[in-house]
This record gives sequence, C-alpha cells and structure tokens, in this order.
Amino acid sequence: MGVLAGIKPVKVFEYFECIAQIPHGSGNVEAISNYLAGFARERGLHCMQDEVKNIIIIKEATPGYEQEPALILQGHMDMVAVHKPELAIDMTKEPLRLAVDGDRIYAEGTSLGGDDGIAVAYALALLDDDTLRHPRLEVIITVDEEVGMDGARAIDLSMLQGHRLLNLDSEEEGIFLTSCAGGARINCVVDMSDKCRDMEGTACELTVGGLQGGHSGAEIHKERGNSNLLMARLLQKLAGSIKIGLCNCAGGLADNAIPRVTTARIVAAREDRERLEQLAAEYESALKQELATKDPGVSVTVVIRGTVTEKCLTGNDLQRTVNYLYGLPCGVQAMSADVEGLVETSLNLGILKVEGGRVSAEFSVRSCVESSKQALLDKVQALTALAGGHCEITGDYPGWAYRVDSPLRDKMIALYEEMYGEKPRVEAIHAGLECGILASKIKDLDGISFGPNMYDIHTTEETLSISSTQRVWDYLVRLLAMKD
Repeated sequence: MGVLAGIKPVKVFEYFECIAQIPHGSGNVEAISNYLAGFARERGLHCMQDEVKNIIIIKEATPGYEQEPALILQGHMDMVAVHKPELAIDMTKEPLRLAVDGDRIYAEGTSLGGDDGIAVAYALALLDDDTLRHPRLEVIITVDEEVGMDGARAIDLSMLQGHRLLNLDSEEEGIFLTSCAGGARINCVVDMSDKCRDMEGTACELTVGGLQGGHSGAEIHKERGNSNLLMARLLQKLAGSIKIGLCNCAGGLADNAIPRVTTARIVAAREDRERLEQLAAEYESALKQELATKDPGVSVTVVIRGTVTEKCLTGNDLQRTVNYLYGLPCGVQAMSADVEGLVETSLNLGILKVEGGRVSAEFSVRSCVESSKQALLDKVQALTALAGGHCEITGDYPGWAYRVDSPLRDKMIALYEEMYGEKPRVEAIHAGLECGILASKIKDLDGISFGPNMYDIHTTEETLSISSTQRVWDYLVRLLAMKD
C-alpha cells in the first residue's frame, strides 16, 4: 500500500504517487517520459513521443460528445529537484519520500514536485477512466519547463484539433490565470582565474542562511532575502574593512528559485579575526531588523578553520569581484501601471558560484513588457562586460497576452459560480507559463491556467492540499462534461 492509498480523489493520488517513484528533475526526464508513453500504449491510446521526450496522448470523445470541440489539457513532467543539505539523497536516482500531515502532502527533506506532477496525475486519471464524459482530449505533457520551457518550444502541435487549452500549472485554487510574463535566463561569467594569489591567514567559512526562498515568479514581490545577494553585500563590507581573500563561494540551486543559503570560504589576516567576527555579527543584526517581517529567520554565521595558505582573490581583484556581485540588480524592478499588485519586471540571482577565480552568476529574468525584459538583459550584460566578463542568454520565451473575447473563460466562470456560489478571481501572473509558446503554435488559442493549492513550491517545504486537489478534480470533471 502506498502512502497516499485511499486518499480521494483516489486515482489522482495513485498516479501522483507513481510519478513520485520516478526521478524526474529537469534534465532527467527520460524515465518519466517512457512511463507516460507506456501508460498510453497499455490503454490503446494514441501517443506521440518526440526526440526531446515530450508526450502527446489523445483520447477520443465519449458517445454523445463527438461533435464537441476538442479540448487540450497541458502540464509539464519535470520538477525542480532540491533537497536539504543534510539529507543524503540522490534525486537523479532515488524516489521522493512522500508523507501526509493533515490536509497536506509533502516529501521528506525534498521538494514535492506538485509543480507540475499534479497536472500529470490529473491527466492520467482522466485518461484512465472510461466512465467520464468528455470531448476529444489532447493531452500535452512537456519536458524541462523549469529550466527554460525547452519542451514547449520544441514540440510539434500541428496534428492537434483543439483550440481550447486547460493549462494545469497554477498553484492557487479559485484563481483563473489568463496571461503571464515572458522571460529568459542569463548566465554571466567573469573569469579571473589568473588573478588568484596565495594568501596566508585564518581560514573562515561564512554562511548566510535561514531564509524562506520561494519561486522567483510567484513570490518575488514578497521581497524575501536572496542569500546570494546578501552574501555579496557581506563580502563587500568585509573587503572594505579588513584584509581578506575570497577562495570560493556557492549559493542557490536553480535560477528560478530564490536562494536560501549561500556559503563562502575566505582567508582573513590573523590580526583581523576578531574584527571579522564583529563585522559579521553587526551585519546579522542589521539584516534581522531589515527582514524582521519579510524573512525573520535570516542568519549569518562564521566558522573558524585555522591557519592556512590558500589561493584566493585579494586586493583590487577581490574588490572588483565583490563590487560586481554587489552591483548586480536583483528582485522587483518595476510594478505594472495597468494591473494593481502585478510585478511587471524582475530578475532573480538564483545561482552563484566562485571557484578558482571564475565567477558565475545565473539569473531568471521576467517581464510582461518585452522591451523591458530586453532592457534588463542588456543591463546585466553591460555590467558584466564592465567587469571583464560575458553572458549567454538562453530559454527566451514569449509572454501570454490577455484575450478579451474568451468563450472558455466565460464558460469556466459560470461553472465555478454554479458549483461554489462565488466568482473565481481572474488574474495575470508574473511567473512564466507555457501558454504563450503554445499560443504561438496554435492559431486562435483560447486558454486558462488553474490548479489546486500548493505552497512553497520549488523548496523543501513544498506542500499540496488534499482537499483542494479533490475540489479541483470535481470541477475539472464537471467542466469536461459540459457541452457548448
């Protein structure tokens, strides 16, 4: 018996648990893709698996629905795979360790993959149930959404009949998303390996941690602490006050996740040890005041490792490095003047690494205004060029424009009101969705994104609401059975 056995909706959670047994972090999707293809073959459903492992499964209309327009259901099979540093787990090979706490499902010590495993589970449960009434279903399950929407860009949709899309990649019940920001990833490198010099002194390990993190699209407006940026600020403070050298630095696991912990190894002049600890304590105190409401758990720690002689960045080369990192933009850059509360443009320094003098900074950039997105990319490139480095832009994807005339939206709102006695919220989102890419491939696409309640996605505290999953399932089944 599985951990989720008997929890309703039974089929949905049965498939969610099956998915959890198959490692499926971004870039590691062959096994999950093959599982989905096998699922379709076993049930005699038409299935297409392309070269990058995207899956399309088609189930024909049930009797009486043959004349209804086809409906596209869409989600992605990959997840952001992160785990607590103290947990010994290889997420490329080992299954998730699911657990239940009241109304919430989580994975012990790791992210859950509710984003977007629940979309896959919903789709499989629908495809596996011959008692449900529905039009022709065209299920699209893409790969590597979390690292640039690579699957959506590569997929061929020319064989589909549907022009109505249900994207099941949203994390708040009762909200229908109708547009989203476009985005891109920018990877910056400043190679100063020839500048490393031997420095003798006291080895110290610095850690900025205790932060909440979160999704850089869904939670960037909360202005939580970014450990990479806070570490750059600490290093800049130290370099301006005492004699130190920077050996290495690392923080963050994904460019679209706000980093929670960043560590650095430095060498400090022996006479500056006490001053170093004093400066770090003062910095922690200042951060606790600044982030008292936004990120109250923030911490700054110093561990002394003894006397060493190590190669590191020192002097003017160190100052140039920390000034570059500290000067990089991060967080909300502009709010929308048209939609109250909507972030228009942002970027997130998700991954930082300094090793052997080579500085690498990876960002997720988002904006609902294409020119603003490009201007921000240009700014990061310009700052990196001033530091003597270069950038690579990848995963550029378009935004999803709001559709004024949407019969699907009208239909879904009416059903929601009938079932729950209130209107759903119709909103735009700053996070990226694949809908914009799909709309560029399917003429006159009418789409809505929705889903059950999930919390703290892309983090080790990620949870999925059981009761919300049931309600969204009930709504989805009723929606499929409605005729135009």
